[in-house]
Amino acid sequence: MKNFIILFSLVVCFSAKAQDYPRVVTPGNGAEPPSDAIILFDGKSFSEWEKAGGGDVQWKLADKAMTVVKGAGSIQTKKSFGDIQLHIEWRIPANVSGEGQNKGNSGIHIQNWYEIQILDSYQNLNKTYVDGTAGSIYTQSAPLVNACRKAGEWQTYDIIYMAPRFNSDQTLEIPARITVLHNGVLIQNNFIIKGTTYNKSGYKPHDKLPLQLQDHGNAVSFRNIWVREL
Repeated sequence: MKNFIILFSLVVCFSAKAQDYPRVVTPGNGAEPPSDAIILFDGKSFSEWEKAGGGDVQWKLADKAMTVVKGAGSIQTKKSFGDIQLHIEWRIPANVSGEGQNKGNSGIHIQNWYEIQILDSYQNLNKTYVDGTAGSIYTQSAPLVNACRKAGEWQTYDIIYMAPRFNSDQTLEIPARITVLHNGVLIQNNFIIKGTTYNKSGYKPHDKLPLQLQDHGNAVSFRNIWVREL
């Protein structure tokens, strides 16, 4: 009887631990996303996107990429998100002109409110304010290092984002945090976001919101965009 009780206890213990195993996800291979990713852009259509504020996307679609058309407006996902892992590839045109914030400018707005800057910042040759360079949490945190490739070459951002939490009275409970890898290099390390991009001293209470890609007047291209909800 004693041996039976020990054996039964071991079986119960093993079963409980088996239930705690993490969910299986098949990793991506090369440019392929992991098996649980939501594909936001595969180079074929704008089916997951709309113009910011509503309406059809008017950007250019060619060569499995989408490209900003000046004056067409920013675009946003039809779905809304909270905590995410985001992969996105972007390219500034090789013949980009201008200087400072007018050279290859675009941005990725997480939950519409928090911007990761896109800019031609290769080797720091394009002079602008340091927290406005590529990889910045715009006007809040400069990247730890400059991992930019030349204009005309594809670049990647891999972003881990934890959304802010708000109390029942709409006051801030926990601020947003963000980690960014640029071309595989860590450039933002669990940075605590201070507030919205244009009001870094404060937050506006919100729930899940779309991702937005900015039309800043430059023909920046995007491809291979996917997200995992965390």
